[in-house]
Amino acid sequence: MGDYRRTYLGRRQQWFGLKPAAKRALASPLIHPLLRPATRLPGITVGRLPAPAHLAEVTGRVQVIGSPDQDAGAEFVLLRPDRCEIAKEMYWGKGRRPSASDAFALDLMATRAAGADVLLDIGAYTGIFSLALAAAHPGLRIHAFEMVPAVADACAANIERNDAGEQITLHRIGVGDPDVVLSVPCGDGGSALPSFYSVDMEFSAGTEVSCRSLDGFSEQFEPDDRVLLKVDVEGAENTVFGFGQQLLAAHRPEILCEVLPARAQPRELEALLAPHGYQFYLVRAGMLEHRQRIVPDDDYRDWFFSPAARQELAADGVPVLD
Repeated sequence: MGDYRRTYLGRRQQWFGLKPAAKRALASPLIHPLLRPATRLPGITVGRLPAPAHLAEVTGRVQVIGSPDQDAGAEFVLLRPDRCEIAKEMYWGKGRRPSASDAFALDLMATRAAGADVLLDIGAYTGIFSLALAAAHPGLRIHAFEMVPAVADACAANIERNDAGEQITLHRIGVGDPDVVLSVPCGDGGSALPSFYSVDMEFSAGTEVSCRSLDGFSEQFEPDDRVLLKVDVEGAENTVFGFGQQLLAAHRPEILCEVLPARAQPRELEALLAPHGYQFYLVRAGMLEHRQRIVPDDDYRDWFFSPAARQELAADGVPVLD
């Protein structure tokens, strides 16, 4: 069996072993103060820079799109910006994700969650979507799925820190083929908690993690429950939706889904969604763009799949580019 961590891509993501040392140096009290002026230089991706080594937590904010109240939204806390990639981004973005399209994706889901009953956060990482939507909508029932043990531990700590344990249920499993048992690395090594493992990757050793299908999980929902999905599974979205056709047919949830150019199979993805009446929208900076086909984009990785026509979304205050 192969091991993704030993592939060229897996090693490159860790800078061929140099990343931990470089990150520790940049986060040190002597060097880190010099990074803030450097963020003004062209070509610097702010969110990839480390947070200060002493920083324990970051307060994030989600906003409601189209609200006349400029203060509409909610705050939440993410722990360990030294290990959590999203918390680190929130530090540099002063409570917001530095990428305008990433910030808009979070706001979009918080906006569309109004009136929803359930959020399934598949590939929750350390819980940013679960925590933000829990803060914005106290009545929303949230199920967060994270299969990497160390990342799930960090998600659990964030849930506790935000006092959201009664609203968010953490599932330490994969979502996909229910007959599959995965070997997943613990995830506590490296310079940061890994955000790129998926149910379609192979590892030579690790913790055994079971999978559950969307269809099997949906049996606990009421027929009239309004469901939202966030799917960030590093190219395994077709497996998730392939074993979730009954849920898609019964609830037609609106879906925020990462679609990566290097890993996506867009024609198969279209075939899984089209029978349920989905429209395809690329998530851009501050707006959605309606598309007839799913074509992975090099600049914008998130897509919004909804039964709602663009006129309906626009009427609800969501900017849509035709």
